Amino acid sequence: MNNNLLSNLGIDPAYLFIALFVIQIILFLLLINANMKYARLKKTYLSFMKGKDGKTLEQSVYERFEALDALNEKLDDNELKMKYLYNEFQNSYQKTAIVRYDAFHEIGADVSFAWTILDGNNNGWIFDVMRTDKSTHLFLKEVVKGESYAELTSEERESLEKAVYQEEYDIRDMYETNEELE
Repeated sequence: MNNNLLSNLGIDPAYLFIALFVIQIILFLLLINANMKYARLKKTYLSFMKGKDGKTLEQSVYERFEALDALNEKLDDNELKMKYLYNEFQNSYQKTAIVRYDAFHEIGADVSFAWTILDGNNNGWIFDVMRTDKSTHLFLKEVVKGESYAELTSEERESLEKAVYQEEYDIRDMYETNEELE
């Protein structure tokens, strides 16, 4: 009777058995794949839980959070210290420039010089040392916010500009060097 049913539908029983056999092999391969994934997951879980039970694992997590909190406190403390150091650094002398020149055209060498020393706020001093073959003269001029209220010689002005815009000169030099390398 079953044979008549399959033959009425036009299906050969041999093809049906072959199809069922192929489906069974596919399901068997899927089962092996699932077991392999389960074994890897179990191995990872056991290595994670190695020597730990639920309570000690929870304690370990809390210890890590406490360590992170301590690091955050240190980070905040370091940020405050950095702000303090930055403010202190602004008041220290950090920019300087020297321009050498022949003041009186007597000696024949550039033994005179204008030396500018500035802090981060462009406050500081210009030292102008003029040397002759018989004497040396030292002039000191105050600089406030990148400007001097005393009259400046061309060498002093050049030294002041080099000190104030020192970072721009350095950056320009760096770009020129990189362009030469390319």
